[in-house]
Formats: sequence, C-alpha cells, structure tokens
Amino acid sequence: MVTKESAFQKISQLVNRFSEQIGSYKHSDYNETLTRRDFIDPFFKALGWDMDNEQGNAEAYREVIHEDKIKIGSATKAPDYSFRLAGGKRLFFVEAKKPSVFVKEEIPPAYQIRRYGWSAKLPISIVTDFEEFAIYDCTKKPKATDKASTARIKYLGYKEYITEFDFLWDTFSKERVLKGSFDKFVLSDTGKKGTATVDKEFLESLNEWRKLLAETISINNVKLNEDQLNFAVQQTLDRIIFLRICEDRGVEPYEKLKHCLYSPLVKDPLGERGTPKAGGVYSNLFKYFEEADKKYNSGLFDLAKDNTTSKLNIDNKVLKKIIEELYYPVSPYEFSVLSVEILGSAYEQFLGKVIRLTPSHKARIEEKPEVRKAGGVYYTPQYIVDYIVKNTVGKLVEGKTPKEVEKIKIVDPACGSGSFLIGAYQYLLDWHLSYYMGKGGKEKTLTPDGRLTTAEKKKILINNIYGVDIDTQATEVTKLSLLLKCMEGETLASVQQTMSFMHERILPKLENNIKSGNSLIDLDFYDGELEFAGTERKIKPFNWQAAFPEVFKQGGFDCVIGNPPYGALFTDDSKDYFLKRYKHQNYQLDSYLLFLERSISTLLKTLGHLGMIIPNPWLTNLLQKKLRKYTTENTSILEIVHFKKKVFKVTVDTEIILLKKEIVENNLVKVTVVEKDQNLGDANNLLIYHKQEEWISPNGDVINIFLTNEDRRIIKKMLKNILDLEHFCDINVGIKPYQVGKGKPKQIRKDVQNRVFDSNVKNDNTYRKYLRGSDIQRYILKPIEVRYIKYGEWLAEPRPAANFDAKEKIFMRQTGDSLIGVVELEKYLCLNNMHVLVPHKSLNVKLAFLLGIINSKLLNWYYQKINPEAGEALAEVKKTNVSQLPIHKIDFTNPVEKKKHDEIVKHVETMLELNKELQKSKPGEEQEHLKQRITYTDKKIDALVYELYGLTEEEIKVVEG
Repeated sequence: MVTKESAFQKISQLVNRFSEQIGSYKHSDYNETLTRRDFIDPFFKALGWDMDNEQGNAEAYREVIHEDKIKIGSATKAPDYSFRLAGGKRLFFVEAKKPSVFVKEEIPPAYQIRRYGWSAKLPISIVTDFEEFAIYDCTKKPKATDKASTARIKYLGYKEYITEFDFLWDTFSKERVLKGSFDKFVLSDTGKKGTATVDKEFLESLNEWRKLLAETISINNVKLNEDQLNFAVQQTLDRIIFLRICEDRGVEPYEKLKHCLYSPLVKDPLGERGTPKAGGVYSNLFKYFEEADKKYNSGLFDLAKDNTTSKLNIDNKVLKKIIEELYYPVSPYEFSVLSVEILGSAYEQFLGKVIRLTPSHKARIEEKPEVRKAGGVYYTPQYIVDYIVKNTVGKLVEGKTPKEVEKIKIVDPACGSGSFLIGAYQYLLDWHLSYYMGKGGKEKTLTPDGRLTTAEKKKILINNIYGVDIDTQATEVTKLSLLLKCMEGETLASVQQTMSFMHERILPKLENNIKSGNSLIDLDFYDGELEFAGTERKIKPFNWQAAFPEVFKQGGFDCVIGNPPYGALFTDDSKDYFLKRYKHQNYQLDSYLLFLERSISTLLKTLGHLGMIIPNPWLTNLLQKKLRKYTTENTSILEIVHFKKKVFKVTVDTEIILLKKEIVENNLVKVTVVEKDQNLGDANNLLIYHKQEEWISPNGDVINIFLTNEDRRIIKKMLKNILDLEHFCDINVGIKPYQVGKGKPKQIRKDVQNRVFDSNVKNDNTYRKYLRGSDIQRYILKPIEVRYIKYGEWLAEPRPAANFDAKEKIFMRQTGDSLIGVVELEKYLCLNNMHVLVPHKSLNVKLAFLLGIINSKLLNWYYQKINPEAGEALAEVKKTNVSQLPIHKIDFTNPVEKKKHDEIVKHVETMLELNKELQKSKPGEEQEHLKQRITYTDKKIDALVYELYGLTEEEIKVVEG
C-alpha cells in the first residue's frame, strides 16, 4: 500500500539518482522513452498510480493510458499519459520530454500540452522531463505565439520535489485525488478571466467556415436552391471534419486531407455524375470522399444518392484556408482528444443558424426564427444527459443479458445534434464491455487489448439507437456524432483488419435509425382537409409506424429521452392540427407539452421509461389541467428533479421528469431539489416523497412538488367551512390601454409608441387617474406619480366590467409571487397588472375582513403552496387563483364567530389609518412609533387569522418558517 511516507522516500531516491548522474541524463542520446521508464513512471507510481496496469483492467478502465506516439515532423499525435478516475473520466494529461529539452523556456512542449488539455476540456495538464515539472491552466485558449510561461500555474525544478512534496502529494497522489483535493486545486488555480472553452471556439470556427463555403458555393453554383446550398455546405464541412478527426485518431494517414491541396489532378473521377472543376482542390477532395465511401459505408459519404455535392465548384482559396486551419500549428484543436460530446455542444449552436439566399443569389447566414424567439440555442449539459440516461437506459438493462438488451429500442424524438443519443450509446458500450469482462463471451466481442470489437459496436448502434428531428442538418450531425463515437478506439491497423479479413466496411449506415421529419405531425395532417399546397416541405409530416416498423411491431420504444424544444413557432395549419389530434392540450400550445403527450400516448410501449428535461409550468400552469390529469392517471412518475439554479440561461425554470408507462398502486414520487448545478447525487439535496394518488384529481389541479405532509394537513384544515373569494366579490383585471388594431377607432402603431391617451394633467372629464401595480403595497395606496389616462372605448381593453366607479373595492397586484391588496375609495382606474375586487351587494362581511385575510401570512403561505411560483422571474398572481382563495365562512348567529370577524375588521381599519398617517409623517420619533404600531397590528391580524382557521402553535411555526 502506498503511504505518504513511502512516496516521499521513493521520490527522494529518484531525485538523488538524477542529481548524481545529471550530465549523462541531459545528453541528447538519453531519450524520452528512457526518461519515462527510469523517472516519470516511477515518480507517479510512487504517488499511488497503477502505471503498469497491475490490476489487469481492460484498456477502457486503466487508471493511466500510455499513448503510442505518432511522430509527424515536430508534432506528436497523442499525449504520453492520460490519468483517469474509475469509469474513464480524464483528470489530466502528462506530456513527457527528455531532460535535454528546456521545458521552462521552449514553446512547442507548452503549446502542445495546452492544445491537448484545452481540446479535451481538462482544467490542467503537465509537461515534465523529470528535471522540470510545469503545470498549465488548460482553460485558456492556446496560441502558437504564446510564450512557454503563458498559462503556467506552477513550475518546479527536480530538487523542489522534496521541499514541495506536500503540494505534490496533496494535489496529484491517487489517494488525495479520490478525496477531492485535485478538484480543490483546480478550482483555486484555473477558470480565471480570459477563458475560452473549446466548444465555443470550435463553434466560431464552424461559423466562419460555413460563411466562407456558403459565399463561394452560392456564387459559383447559381443553380442551387436554398435547401441544396445548406446541404452542400453542411456535407462538405462534415466530411472534412470527420476525415480530419480520423487522422488525429490514427485511423487515416496524417495530413492526407492536406495533400488534397497539392496532389496531381484527378481526371473525371465522377463519370456521368459530373466532375468538379478540373484542377481544383475540390476535385482532389471528392476523390478522397469516394475512397472514404468504400471504406466507411457511412451515409456521410453516400455519393450514389448525392446529386448536389458531386457537381460543386468551390474556390481553391477557401478550401485551402479551411483545411490549413485544421492543422498544427495554426489549429488550436487536437482532434485525438476532442470528444464527440464537445463537438456536439458546438454543433448544437451551429444548427441554430441557416443559410438564406438573397434575390441576387448571395448567401446570408441568419438565425432561425424559432431560435430567435427562444433567445438562443441551449445545449443540454452533460451531467443532465448522464443522469437521464442512467435512470432510463440504466433501469432497462438491469439484470439482462446482451441478447435481451439487443431488443431495447431507445429514441430521442427531437434529437438535435444527438447529445442524448450519444449518451445512451456510450452507456450501452460501457455496459456491454463490463458484462463481457465479467461474464464471458470475450472471444467474439472483445479485442485482445480489452475493447469492444468494431462489429459489436456497430451492432449495438443499429439495434438500440433511434432519433428523429425536423431539421435535416441536425440529423446529419447526429449521424456524424454517432459514427465518430463508434470509431473511438479504432486504429489504422484495426480498420485495415476489418476491411481485409472480415470483408466489412467500418461503419454502419444509419438511414434506418436516424430520420428527418416532424415528430408531432403525422401524415393524417392532410386527411379531410383542403390541399395544403407548398406546406409539406415546411411541415414535413412523419409517420412513426412506417418509419420504424420493427419497433412498433413490438409495441413501440422502450425508452424515450431528450430535451424537447420549448416555445416552437407553429403555422396556423399546424395549430389547427394539434388542437384536433392531441386530446390533452389547450389553446396555449407549447411544443414541449406536445412532445410529452406524443411520447406517452404513441411512442412509449407499456413498461417503457421516459426521461426528459422540460419547463416546470406543466405542473403549475392552470391551463395544463388535461395533460397533468392524463400523465398522472396513465404513468408512474418515478422522479422529478428540480433545480434551484437555472440549467439554461433562459427565464423559464426546468425540471427532469422520469416516468414509466405503467400504473402502480401507491406509487411514491421522489422529488429531488438540487441546490447546486451538477450535484444531482449530493447528499445535501432535499428529498421529498409524494403519493402519486394525491396528485390525481378530476380537474388536473396544479401540482406543488414542494408540499410536505405537514403542509397538506394544514391545507386540509384550512379548507373546512370556507367559501371561495369569488363568492364575495366580482373579480376582474384592470384596463389594457394600448394594442395595435384594438379600440374604436383601431389603434395604429404610432398611437401605441406615443402613448397618445396618457397625460400628467386632467385635460377634460374623460381623463381619469390610474394606478400601476407598483403603486400599491400591503394596506398602502401610494402612487409613485400622478397619472391620467383618457378613458373610453378608444382604449384597447377599457374593461367596464371592472366597475371602477364602485364606492369601495380592493386592488390586488398581479405581478409577483405573493398576495398584496389595498382598499380603494377614490374611484381610481388601474392597469391590467392589477386585479379589481368589487364586493357583491349581498356581501354580509366587511370589505376590511376580506382584505385582512388576503394580506395575512396564512393566506400568502397557502397561495404559494397551491401555486408554487415563489422566486420565479415570471411569477404572477393569476385571476383564477385569486377567485379560489379560501375565505372562512362567518356564522353571524354565533357570537364567537361574529367577534372574530369584528376583531379582524377593527385591526385592518386601524392598519389602514396607521399607514395613511405614516405617509404624512416626517422622519423622527413619531414615524418610528407609527412603524412599531403597524408591525404590532400586522402581527395581531395574522394571529386572529390563524385563530379563525383553527391552526395550532406547531402549525403556525410551519407557516411562519
């Protein structure tokens, strides 16, 4: 067992040995391999790392990966060491040099290790020749012109290994890494200003290359329409990037792509399908694409079906620029360690834009309308993908054999760039590897070094992974990502073996697994309707059963996962279709709700699992009753994960939902409230368990996942002997002054922009004072400024039903997440960010009684429990919720009941008077005294309301807590 003392002793011995013979070690004949064997391997072994894989783990599970170096000129094509945690998560790279290299000052070693670390999205990495030990911050984008000292966190000479041993042990020993000390070091020394993540930089490169290609292709190929142009640009880029990645991973000869810039001309390589411009770089590239088609069998290079890219004319200068920017030293990217997940993150953003053609056939890059509406593209963080996959796919494979797992069908119905499908595929690859390592079957499924064979990886991909997206470009990126994942671990030798001995091409075709179409609209879009001329290309109706017949023969998909789009734009035809065909929606259509219904009703087989990250209003929105009712009555909700911090940089809060398509009696729903990002398994997360049967209601009532059993008991007690607030009052919202096309006469844009009916003086009798929500507080009516508006039918919505001329009424704020009311006696108007409560003529309780209950702590607590929007940016007090507030029914024939009513009225009237006095008072002793009396009176009203609803002291503590 390695201890700190034994490690110190061994490293001291290494230091002494190096010191004694430093002259011979620094001689140029003493090479890097000897340095690794004699010093670097023993150094890290002393720190507890299994450098020689003495545990006998499969290659995928080794603690330290020793990469075979492929020297190409001055470039090395793989880091010498990759240090990893169990499960293969990389921690840091180490690049080894021989002692004759001056690590402290030479630029190439520093640039090289920073490219590796930055491309792999690792926080730090190390260059060492044992004589020197340099730690680099890899969160900062590397440049070939950077000095060796740029982004260097720490530098040690070999003699400092003794004096700095505590640092080395605490930061890099395996024992301390497992206890989190490495993470602490990373957080304290990296991530400063100037960071530029590799996915964001790669996105910038993609955008620039797309722009260049779009411009040259649109100018030189004038017969192409917009769809063909987008396809041509996407395919050309994807093919180049795929082949470049294959080079850095050793599957293609290094710089073969670059040779297309200079190689001899290729005569008519395309036969009858047309020839790219003779003598052009693209002609040579296309020849390479043909070779790749024979080798990889991927749809990416399926030239027989491609009538667009075979005839392209692309400027040599553009292709030269793009290809040269993919190579060292110009390129900061090291594709041998750039993961598919990182590529997917960049591509997801890339897909948010599209190429448009102007009337003069010039290319213009535009953001897609739905992306513009949503405020951008939001890539699902990897920890969310991993959690959903683990709790859906992971549940399905438990206790099964590979033969049984073959039958599992997993789909993402809005796959985008494929992040969830890549996650599911990786999970299955890991599961199969673990199974075969533990239970046999190795000879057919594993390579001699303990990896899954190419055939096995292809089989898993074809058997298990499916995806659909309306965006054809997105499905092409998904295919590209899955194919690259399938290629991981392959070498030039393994590829040649597969082709020569097994007579197979390397990759599977994914056309039957990944398809483009509208997941939400079936071919019945046209049934019994008028001819929708020209809409098919835009709508792209899609029949799931026809697309995946084998899947639906077995009842549907076993697993539906993903991050469906929110707030997608729909045509009027689509809206009509959804409202007719989807039984559990309402007129406020949202794409994520349609995906949820589609997944449960059509895609998911019985006993299938669903895992999605979706906005939480489906639980709290009053209008989503039918979908809530359908979901709670037809599935078992296994878990809801609520994030206190926003997962995406948008105003809407999101939650993970995990459910199973079966009905289980007494099902308990686990609710996990996550305090910090990524800590989904943190023991400090709040866990609440709910009986699902309590969520099922005839009306599909709002679900508050934060309700505890104690909360439910208090609410149940409160709801005895009550009447809804609407029993006592007419409730309406205030006026809406402006909207183009509304009012008599109809308002025009200029009216709205100039707010033509507003004034700061009373011009005539049609002008009336009005209030905004910000003008009132609890028991206080205090306009920020005097405002008048010309009141009449010319306003967009004058709302005469609000009865602004009533003798007395209550105004309540609509904006915010709590109940705020005040009595209004001066016949003010108010805007539609307030509610107007006018008492019925038959009202037998005082208006002050209602106001006291509305403003009480108890009713605010109740409101937030039944309508859990507290803290949300877009929270508002909706009219429906106001109308259903529970008001205790007073029996005026009962002296005790009457006394409670009168006491509340007396204190509320006192509160109103005190607040009026406070507004008139000047700062000083009198004002402080008034504030104290207001606080006392407020508490007294709260106490009386608690007593009215029968709460105990313990229950009051729950409410006030």
